This record gives sequence, structure tokens and C-alpha cells, in this order.
Amino acid sequence: MTLTELNALSIIESRARFELCCGAQRWIDGMLMRRPFTDEADLLAAGQDIWRVLDPKDWREAIGHHPHVAQAALLGARWPGVAAGGLARLQGLSDDYFARFGFAFLLADPQADPVGALESRLANDAEKELRVAADELSKMTAAKLADILKA
Repeated sequence: MTLTELNALSIIESRARFELCCGAQRWIDGMLMRRPFTDEADLLAAGQDIWRVLDPKDWREAIGHHPHVAQAALLGARWPGVAAGGLARLQGLSDDYFARFGFAFLLADPQADPVGALESRLANDAEKELRVAADELSKMTAAKLADILKA
């Protein structure tokens, strides 16, 4: 999709497109208000600017759009670098994380070690982990926003 095509979408179509990037309604509304975008840099800057004014309630709303993956095969597809034998460990840690924090584990870098990240982040208190998860989600949102123009 080109920037011109993105700018020409109806409000309903734009809302649906932005919701694929981030599930926080305040972020989506902010993106809609910033239209039209002058270039890709303007689009990406808008996404970051709006993300910075979100609060923990918004973060939780956005994180809630990411379901907990409870199947090792799906975890393996998300992180193909994890050896088959490590998938059970990854599954267990992912389940522990969800039980502890009440939301899905998010990690923006698909090349990162999810087992090591989970082990480290399980030691966080709830407030710190919400901030870490929100930071990961901001990176994921930026990548998805950039991908709109590549589709």
C-alpha cells in the first residue's frame, strides 16, 4: 500500500488498518487524527508520538490484543531458533509468565533468545514488567506500522 492509498482510506478502513498495528483505542484515535501523513517518516513519527502519551491502562489494552500462546508448535513458529527440545522449556516459562503477569509474553526481536528473556523477566515485579512489555510492544507497533507501506 502506498502512502497516498493509506491517506485515502475511509475512517473505518483506516481504523481497521491501524488496529492491526496496535490495539489501544487511544493510539488508533491519535493516528486517525494525525492523517493525512506527508511521508513515511511522518507516519512513523506519529506512531511514536502517540505511543509516548499512552498510559498503563492503554498498554494493557494493547497487550490484551496479543493472546497467550499455549501450544509449543506455535511458539516454535514464532521463535524458530529454539531447538525442538527447548520448546517444552519455552512453553513452561511462557505459561509461568502468563500466570504471574496476566498477559502474553512479548518480545519484539524474533532473533532474540526467548528462553533467556523469559527467565530474566519472570524476576521483575508487575509494574516493571508492564513497562518492559509496553516497550517491546512499542517496537512491535512501529514495525507493523512500517509494514503497512510494504504490503
